[in-house]
Amino acid sequence: MTEQLLLAMLDTVGCSVSNNISNFLDSGSSPEIDVKCIEASDLDSAISMLDSGEVDMLAVPASVIHGRRMGLLQAGLEIVGARTPQRPYSLLVSDNKLQYQPKSAIILCEHKLVRRQLRRARRGIRILDPRAYASISGSDAPPEDPVSSARWMEELRVSGEIDGFVARRGVYDAAGLISRRHSLLPDPQNAGEPHFLPMPYSDLIVLIARRMFPVSISEQISEKEGMTSWWIHDNLIGALDKEMLDKTGILVRHRQVRSLIKQAEDTRDLVLEQVCQDPDGEVKEDEVHVEIRIEYVSKDGKKTVGLHRVIRYSDFERATIASLRDWETLLKETSREVPKDFHTDPDTPSFISLDD
Repeated sequence: MTEQLLLAMLDTVGCSVSNNISNFLDSGSSPEIDVKCIEASDLDSAISMLDSGEVDMLAVPASVIHGRRMGLLQAGLEIVGARTPQRPYSLLVSDNKLQYQPKSAIILCEHKLVRRQLRRARRGIRILDPRAYASISGSDAPPEDPVSSARWMEELRVSGEIDGFVARRGVYDAAGLISRRHSLLPDPQNAGEPHFLPMPYSDLIVLIARRMFPVSISEQISEKEGMTSWWIHDNLIGALDKEMLDKTGILVRHRQVRSLIKQAEDTRDLVLEQVCQDPDGEVKEDEVHVEIRIEYVSKDGKKTVGLHRVIRYSDFERATIASLRDWETLLKETSREVPKDFHTDPDTPSFISLDD
């Protein structure tokens, strides 16, 4: 008799857990155990289903458990796995790429981080929150639902009132849009071109089960890269409040040495090339590396504080803790006012403000 796993799934706008799990179960790497999927309406009801024994495991977007880790632990629940983000990047819906937008173009974006990244990437265009635009133009406020809001912005774009807007991939698909779109990617083709780190927990799915859940079962659904991404997210930004979280971009992914070497050669990055070599200068391709990128962008997009680490998989936990300390020190030092060497020296503001 085949053993069965009852899995409750929670979908949110921008992160379709059901599609991810469905594609996984239909693929050639599907688990040996029979998986029966059940939809949950919200996180609290999903936890109740797990607590009552109605289901064996939960698959939820990692973003919904931010700030609730202690509650899960007190309920006797733990994170037993994670699924690798498939589509973490946002889309610019417009006829033109960002670099070719006309002067004084209007781009609408609901996400604070992406607005700042857009201002950094392109000067001379107006990047506005949809509600701010509605207030300025005197039109009705946009719908609260992200899918309806995307359709509302698409109508403005088609009518020529705005030049484009930004939406998550899941929202774009759910809204049924077929307009031209451009991915906002973290790796530009040429050095110096704009880059866009994804929002925290973007398209990251975690698996929750009761304590002492069999590892042999969770490993069949979890992914190694997904678990790495979750562990680093949880340790680097798990303690941030929502205000700071909305202004922080983070990217975590596994990298093969061959692709790192090619990137280093294309961008002439000697530091990245040295990461892939041993002390004798020999390239070793037998171990996966983990890339961590995190940044904070000022409100006007003119200043960025960032940290970029590429580390061997075997060292990623230790290196993540060291990176957290470095990141906290970096933010502290760049956001403090520069002390005077002498009382007649002029006041010097901090490099970047964390309160904007």
